[in-house]
Amino acid sequence: MSDARPIDAGTADAAPVADPRSDAAYATDIPATPPDEPIQRSLFGEILDWMLVPLLLLWPMSIAITYLVTKTIANQPFDHALEDRVAVLAQQVKQIGGKVVSQTTAAARDMLRADDIDYVYFQVQGPGAEFIDGDRDMPLPQDEEKPAPGIVAFRNATLHGTEIRIAYTYVDLHRWQPQSDMAAAKEPETALVQVGETLEKRAQLANEIIKGVIMPQFIILPIALALVWLALARGLRPLAKLQQRIRNRRPDDLSPIDSGQVPEEISPLVNSLNDLLARLSQSIELQKRFIADAAHQLKTPLAGMRMQSELALRQTDQGEIHRSLLQLSKSSESATRLVNQLLALAHAENQTPATKPFEPLELSELARNAVQDWVQASFSSRIDLGFEQPGHPIMILGNPLMLRELLNNLIDNALRYTPPHGCVTVRVRSDEANGQAFLEVEDTGPGIPAIDRSHIFERFYRILGSNVEGSGLGLAIVKEIVQQHDAVIDIFHNPHQRDPKFPGSLFRVTLQMKQRPAIIEDLG
Repeated sequence: MSDARPIDAGTADAAPVADPRSDAAYATDIPATPPDEPIQRSLFGEILDWMLVPLLLLWPMSIAITYLVTKTIANQPFDHALEDRVAVLAQQVKQIGGKVVSQTTAAARDMLRADDIDYVYFQVQGPGAEFIDGDRDMPLPQDEEKPAPGIVAFRNATLHGTEIRIAYTYVDLHRWQPQSDMAAAKEPETALVQVGETLEKRAQLANEIIKGVIMPQFIILPIALALVWLALARGLRPLAKLQQRIRNRRPDDLSPIDSGQVPEEISPLVNSLNDLLARLSQSIELQKRFIADAAHQLKTPLAGMRMQSELALRQTDQGEIHRSLLQLSKSSESATRLVNQLLALAHAENQTPATKPFEPLELSELARNAVQDWVQASFSSRIDLGFEQPGHPIMILGNPLMLRELLNNLIDNALRYTPPHGCVTVRVRSDEANGQAFLEVEDTGPGIPAIDRSHIFERFYRILGSNVEGSGLGLAIVKEIVQQHDAVIDIFHNPHQRDPKFPGSLFRVTLQMKQRPAIIEDLG
């Protein structure tokens, strides 16, 4: 195709250009890891990859684009020179006596062809494509490449196996005739004038320009890579300092890290780490307090056991020895119960749905089996233990062992605080509309004051004035199991108790029912 304009420059085809490559080095070597483990990458190397690899990929593209632009710029002055030659040659083409002639002199031809490097061709053809002057072998433009008379166009072609750049125009042979004669003519007669030259000078100029543009890049690029390396190392230096500060800490130092000494981008990480340290410190303090309380609680029965055993060893009367052994048995039973509850609490704290997934279970059946285990204990305490359930199954998702432990602790707590001839009722019911299941343990004991209800789930907490033996861990175990099941536990006075001295208590655990699939009836 040709590009036509009054005075314009065309474009030249780009020569192939080399594609230099350079490998980006990692800051650290990647250690070999087993196939099933994720590859641990260096942050330094990762950032360096994302900075250098695009740079090294874009660099050859930049060279290629620069070369193409340079070739276009180099074409412009030579195209202007070709355009001037075509204009000079076109002025010498005239029609005399109905014949097209070129009045170009020998000196003008020598000037037209004068060039130290490129070889210049020219050609003049008449309206009937008859040869008038110049080089016969010059290729002709295609019909779709024909510009209007007086307009200079450019195209690339090949002559004798050599690429040439051709400027051409059509000369109106009636341009000097009167306007009346030109209007009478049906179609203006035109002669083709074209001048072409080889591309050696253009290539030399393009190479000179490209050398001046690209050669400095071979010096600048390594310097840029070194500066990127140094800047990245300097930017990541605060991470190394933070790592050293953390490594130099004592094992028991859980104090917050000063976020003012780290860059702004690392502050969220440091703040999250400080939050973790605060939670860890709080957990360790709770564990220390728990261990201290457990040791204190175990000290009493163990001291009693030691005292009773020493007293029994000094006694000679069989009756006194028997009483000492009874006390020793009670202390042993109290210590055993405390240890069992400590183990149950530790087990409940370490139990998660991930370690032991929940399973569908029927709540009424679980509660009924648990109540049956406490019937004999209720007879011994002369307490009426009852059980109420609906006439339909109540399905939930949960851990049956943990829920059984929860109910055992609630029943044990109710039996301990209910006086003889009292009542303890375990009740299971549901709210189908809201998808909730309720597990209730109701007693006729002294009740729980409102001021103590927020504390009774704490470990080893005992209500003042209650002379009931216990470890203070039962309700802590209940709370832990409730939280694991995303349930809610509430405490009320017994709504069925009318004795103001013994208002009783009602512990209600609210669980989410298992969603039952919708039943599609065939209406058929």
